[in-house]
Amino acid sequence: MHEEHVADERETSRFKTPKKNNFLGILLALVLAAGSFVSGLQVDSLISKESQSASLFSFFSNPAVTSASENPDLTQFWKVWNLLDEKFIAASSTSTLTAEDKINGAIEGMVATYGDPYTVFLPPVESAAFAEDISGNFSGIGMEVGIRDNMVTVIAPLPETPAERAGLISGDIITRINDVSTEGMRIDEAVKMIRGEKGTEVKLSIYREGDTEIREITVVRDTISIPTVVTEMVDGVFILRLYSFNALAEMKTQEALRKYVESGAKSMVLDLRGNPGGYLQSAVAIASYFLPTGKVVVREHYGENDEEKLYRSQGRTLREFTPKELVVLVDGGSASASEILAGALKEHGVAVLIGQDTFGKGSVQELIPLPDGSSVKITVARWLTPNGLSISDGGLAPDIKITRTPEDRVNEVDPQQDAAIRHIKGEVVVSE
Repeated sequence: MHEEHVADERETSRFKTPKKNNFLGILLALVLAAGSFVSGLQVDSLISKESQSASLFSFFSNPAVTSASENPDLTQFWKVWNLLDEKFIAASSTSTLTAEDKINGAIEGMVATYGDPYTVFLPPVESAAFAEDISGNFSGIGMEVGIRDNMVTVIAPLPETPAERAGLISGDIITRINDVSTEGMRIDEAVKMIRGEKGTEVKLSIYREGDTEIREITVVRDTISIPTVVTEMVDGVFILRLYSFNALAEMKTQEALRKYVESGAKSMVLDLRGNPGGYLQSAVAIASYFLPTGKVVVREHYGENDEEKLYRSQGRTLREFTPKELVVLVDGGSASASEILAGALKEHGVAVLIGQDTFGKGSVQELIPLPDGSSVKITVARWLTPNGLSISDGGLAPDIKITRTPEDRVNEVDPQQDAAIRHIKGEVVVSE
C-alpha cells in the first residue's frame, strides 16, 4: 500500500491498483513492527525499468545520470575515497567495510541532503524488509509514526493494540528507542528499531505536550489486527468510525452505509480520528458516496511545469438517503487519505469538520527498485485539496476546534463526538 505512509513501523503509505502512473495511497509509519504500509507510492514504480539498469558503481561514473548542464566534478569524492582507504584505521581488526557499503553510504548521504523524511535510499536488506512490510503482515506494537518538525512523532495508535494499551497517544514525541536517541533519525530507521518479534519488548522515551518529564514506556510487541470500520447509534445519530483506508475499506464502508440506511437515521458522524490513511483509491471511492459525479476529490501536483492529475468522484451517492447533517471528526492522527476525504467533503460543503488540526501528510512517493536489490523512495508529488490547499502545509484546520485531552481518553470522555452530536441536533457549538 503506498500513497499514504503508513509506517508502522508503518511508515505511512499505501497502494493503488497496478495502473500506469497510478499512485499508492498513504505514507506515514504504522508501528506494527513487522509491517509497514507505505502511502504515496506509485505502483508502476514497483517494477524495474530498463532505464534503471546502471549498477551502484556506474552511478558514480556514468555521465548519463546527470544532465549536461550540471556535469558535477567528482574529483573530490574520489579523493576522499582514496584518503579513507589509505589512512583510516578501524577500532576493531575484525570490522570490514566493503566498497558497496561505502557506495550505499554515499547514496544515503546524497538523498538525505534533500531534507525530505519520506525520500530515502534503502540498501538491499532494508529494501527486502520494506517489501515484506507492504505485503500487509504485521507484528509490532500497533501505531503509526511520522516525522513532524524533524522529530519522530506518534501519528496514531491503533485501537486495541499494545500501543494503545500502553497509553501512547497522537502527538507523542519519541525521543529515544531502546535508549538510542532519535535526533536526526530517518523514519525508516525508527520503524526498523520499533519493529520486532511477537512477545519481545521495545522501550520508548516519550515527550508529551504539557509534561515536565520524559515518560518511559515499555511495550510488548504482538501480532496486530487492524480494524476497518465500526458503527453505532448515539442519540439517533449514526456513527461510522473508519480506522484505515486499506483494501477492505470501501467494501466495509459500503456495508456500514447499508446499516445506516436500514437504521432510518437522517444524520451521520464520520469519525476519521487516528486514521493514518491507506489506499488513495479507497479515499476517492468513499468520497463518491457523498459527492456528485465529477467533483474533484484531490489534486496531485507534480511541480510548476507539470500538469496536475485530478481524482474525481464517481457519483455513487446515497441519493434520498444522503445524511441531512454530516460531521467529520478529525485530529492529529488523521493523515494522508483521511485528510483527502475530510478536505473534499469540507470544501464541497457537504460536511462540517470538528476536532483538531490533522497531521499534514500530503506527499506521494515513488518506489524505484535498483538492480542490486536496493531501492530508492522519492517524493514525486504533493496532494492538494479541491480548492488547491496543500495538505502537507500544516494539515487541515477543523471548522469547529474541540480538544480531547489524554485525561479525556483515560476517562473515556469524548467531547469531540459530543460536540458533533450537539451540532447535528441544532445546538450552536463554537470553537474552544
